Amino acid sequence: MRVTRISKIVGAAAIAALALSACGGNTGGGNNAASGSSTSSGGGQITVAEVNGFSSFNQSTANGNSDINGKIWYSTHAGFNYISKDLEVVKNEKFGKYEKVSDDPLTVKYTINDGVKWSDGTPVTADDYVLAWAVYSGWYDDATLDPNTGEVTKGNQYFEYAGTTLGLNNSKFPTVSEDKKSFTIEYTVPYADWEIAFNAPEVPAHVVAKKSGLADANALTSLFKGMKKGDKASPAPKNAQLQKVADFYNKGFDSTSLPSDPSLYLSNGPFVVSSITDGESVTLKKNPDYTWGTPAKVDTIVMRTIGDTQAQVQALKNGEVDIAAPQASADTLTSLEEIQGAQIQKGDQLAYDHLDLNYSGVFADKNVRDAFMKTVPRKQIVEGILTKMKPDAKILDSQLFVPAQDGYEKAAQENGSQNYQDVDIEGAKKLLAGKTPTVRIMYNKDNPNRVDAYTLIAQSATQAGFKIVNNGAAAKEWSGKLGDGTYDATVFGWTNPGVGVVGTSQIFGTGQSSNFNKFSSPEADKLMSELNKTTDDAKKTELQQQIDKLVWDSKYGLPLFQSYGVEAFSDRVTGGVNYNPQQYGVWWDVWDWQLK
Repeated sequence: MRVTRISKIVGAAAIAALALSACGGNTGGGNNAASGSSTSSGGGQITVAEVNGFSSFNQSTANGNSDINGKIWYSTHAGFNYISKDLEVVKNEKFGKYEKVSDDPLTVKYTINDGVKWSDGTPVTADDYVLAWAVYSGWYDDATLDPNTGEVTKGNQYFEYAGTTLGLNNSKFPTVSEDKKSFTIEYTVPYADWEIAFNAPEVPAHVVAKKSGLADANALTSLFKGMKKGDKASPAPKNAQLQKVADFYNKGFDSTSLPSDPSLYLSNGPFVVSSITDGESVTLKKNPDYTWGTPAKVDTIVMRTIGDTQAQVQALKNGEVDIAAPQASADTLTSLEEIQGAQIQKGDQLAYDHLDLNYSGVFADKNVRDAFMKTVPRKQIVEGILTKMKPDAKILDSQLFVPAQDGYEKAAQENGSQNYQDVDIEGAKKLLAGKTPTVRIMYNKDNPNRVDAYTLIAQSATQAGFKIVNNGAAAKEWSGKLGDGTYDATVFGWTNPGVGVVGTSQIFGTGQSSNFNKFSSPEADKLMSELNKTTDDAKKTELQQQIDKLVWDSKYGLPLFQSYGVEAFSDRVTGGVNYNPQQYGVWWDVWDWQLK
């Protein structure tokens, strides 16, 4: 496989479809399947402890976009490239090839190799990517959204895509070859992240077609091709057939158990899902037909959901799991170091925890947002959660950068974050002018770090006159509540693959599906549009610094800290388990995992 280095990471929010952070999850204990056991083919079984529970076979939707859904999807899908632990784009030419055939206009041709297929035997074709393009581009949407609530006020919004549509929206309908092995994308404006625009097909087009009443994938592509691009100025009547397609795409792959219909969990990657125990485990079996990438070295992987940190540590110690990825803390690290033979990997992650304030309800008033931000004890939060584990840990002073990245220092100096280094209760009281606003704070109550952050924030805000309502939600519920209007502030995290820039638009772009607090700035939108088509690294950094300042100026909320990761694996595991700071963690080369 060839390796291509693309631009240096230029923001903590750096790629379409950033995933909700792994921190926190179910408290389920999972089954006690013996790890490291042999099977008839000799590859054996590796059991992995993860924090969150599985909920969807489609990780690209707003509802399915979680870290563990992404890891299971990644293990069961293959495509044109992937991101290595060194944050490089690695081309998988066993799957197919892509090449930029023109710079003006930017045009990219993709070709899928013969023999690449879904686990039901259906070939992977350009139809699968036309479906992905329709979702990723938001091409057919013509909706006007209320900037405060995000609700559609006019027109139609079809697919509930977790990423941003602002890159592929500036492309033409894909040109598909007669044999369906190739497709070509032509952009009407330059696109900085063109190389990572398409990887593996998200879900099979032939399944989506049949489940929405169409004959086959070809009919689905014909449906897309026969429609015009959405125009907000002149919305078209709702297309009933496209709505059926979108409805199934948005919800049809959601499940916390193994569906009775195998078409709902097809694989085209190294593993196939074979069983699920709701809230407890997902079992993956080696795909015997997989030759369009590196074949898996183990026969079985069992992902066990163990949300409790000490339970994960104990499971590793007892030999019930081979790999553990628990909530990082000083106590966790100490406990892991006491396990004989355990190999430990740790380091900063491309993830961060943050407090976001809604731009509606009690926080519609900018002064109230500002007052609340003045009460947040960021230094105390960092000291309580990170310092014992990472003595030099500091508060995070940027919404778009983390400290090791070019641009962070200047952004932190100029964005206004220096006004929120210390708690200022008197300053908050002055802004409130005698008011005592009620603030509902939502967070994952099964995550100890988020509980600690909430507790410290609530105690401090109360001193300024805020009335705090604890809206903590269970691990399996909190991500589904994001943006639903049942809270005023929330504490959670984002994690990303580590390359690209369009993730900035995913979070901060007006009307984007992951813009949960409904931040809206025409000036920031204009800068993000320019960012998405900029190829010069220095210019990207400058643009993100400008966007960062606009976000701070609007009293968006506060970044708290860059996340720290700790992973451990037993000495039975050899090869392929390598620390990776991006969203797939150790799963990034799951095909190379093996046992002694």
